[in-house]
Amino acid sequence: QVPLVESGGGLVQTGGSPRLTCTSSGPTFSNYAVGWFRQAPGRERDFVGGISPSGRSVNYGDSVKGQFIISRDNAKRTVYLQMNGLKLEDTAVYYCAARSGPFGYPDKEGYTYWGQGTQVTVSS
Repeated sequence: QVPLVESGGGLVQTGGSPRLTCTSSGPTFSNYAVGWFRQAPGRERDFVGGISPSGRSVNYGDSVKGQFIISRDNAKRTVYLQMNGLKLEDTAVYYCAARSGPFGYPDKEGYTYWGQGTQVTVSS
């Protein structure tokens, strides 16, 4: 089991740079690739980016390349999503998810464990 809990969301002004965290209490967390997804109202859950179990490899969805940064600290069983220069269209519920296969898989069906999500609302 890899329970996941996201935190760090909330109301942010455009241009803000919040950091989301995804923390696990599971002892095998460091064995799993982690992905971040987001879902805006009425839209599909989209891939934001992913990180390998070691943290050495990362990839991003096209919509956030150069804007968001993913990192992890396995000693803390935590993955981070640094969000920079937020725009109104970044408003969504953000989820982290874990999978035992290769990192960076963009399809949500490829992930076994999910957090409950954290709402990020960007206001002007």
